[in-house]
Amino acid sequence: MVAGMNEPMLPKAEGVGYHDFLSALHEEILFDWYLEIGSRKGDSFAPVRSKTIAVDPYFRLRGNVMNAKRMLLLCQMTSDEFFEEDILKSLSARLSFSFLDGMHLFEYLLRDFMNAEANSHPDGVIVLHDCCPYTPEMTTRDLDNLPKGDWTGDVWKMLPILRTHRPDLRIEVLDAAPTGLVVVSGLNPKNRVLKKKYDQIVEEFTPLTLADYGVARFAGEVEFQSTAAVMAQGFPVFRPVAQDPASLTQPRRLST
Repeated sequence: MVAGMNEPMLPKAEGVGYHDFLSALHEEILFDWYLEIGSRKGDSFAPVRSKTIAVDPYFRLRGNVMNAKRMLLLCQMTSDEFFEEDILKSLSARLSFSFLDGMHLFEYLLRDFMNAEANSHPDGVIVLHDCCPYTPEMTTRDLDNLPKGDWTGDVWKMLPILRTHRPDLRIEVLDAAPTGLVVVSGLNPKNRVLKKKYDQIVEEFTPLTLADYGVARFAGEVEFQSTAAVMAQGFPVFRPVAQDPASLTQPRRLST
């Protein structure tokens, strides 16, 4: 990013690309139930080996997205509709890992986070995408005038929201290119603080721009951790909810 002498800089995530990080994670660790919101082409869930639920209102799948999965459920609907239909309850599914990459407006991601946590294993992990913009222009809420290239919308607001209202959560910000990954653990499926304060939070944060919040302030609150280091350490935050592959029945290969 090119900035003037006195213009505050936003940190840019320049570590391992997020697709490569997620692919390596799924190659290393098998989860019970994996949820992905915002799946469009299927590239990010194609490498997954776990039982997978993918949610997107307009799928445009390409290639073999099934691969080694034992189960794949595609839900062509909004995430709000998905959670309202209580599909997870009908499957008796407790989420081990959720990757939230849906609509890039914070109120949508906030609802997705609340609903995912309420349906998660306490040792589970929720990962938020696109919370680390590297220019103010890419944070716009104006859907009719989106910037060329990366658009994060205002989901950067999830960092101050979670740190303010859910200090009990463990939050790590990874330098996964191009717009970071926020890894949230220490989940409490019974916690209703965000649900109770949802209207208040939306009212407070909707009109807030990054300039209002303070570019320098936000930059100072983003402490990137190395994706390469997390990979080299064997993805420790995800280990508590890992499945033993030997305990699961593998798909039977059919002769041709």
